[in-house]
Amino acid sequence: MPTLAAIREQRRSERLSVLRQGVRALAAASPQTQVWLFGSLARGDWDAYSDVDLLAIAPAKPEAEALADALLAAQLGDDVLAMTLDRWEQLLSSEEPYWREIRQEAIRLDAP
Repeated sequence: MPTLAAIREQRRSERLSVLRQGVRALAAASPQTQVWLFGSLARGDWDAYSDVDLLAIAPAKPEAEALADALLAAQLGDDVLAMTLDRWEQLLSSEEPYWREIRQEAIRLDAP
């Protein structure tokens, strides 16, 4: 009989797979974009009430906002932050606790 931990990991894996498929379908039209998952689902401490937190990253702000809107419209994310690639690269080296935690836990969903 599988353990609770094994069942949770299987469900998380299945949920990540669905997210990746949906994100890749959207991101295929814009190859310079990136989509990252962060928060409880990325960390693995999610529950039935957890939302899906995403970062929509593109070279320019309008592209990032359009990607964020598409992710929301496709119901792939509940909370989607749009930002430029330059800003994301700045935040990757930030020592602010919020961004440091995101940097450590984030999972890129659009990459193979």
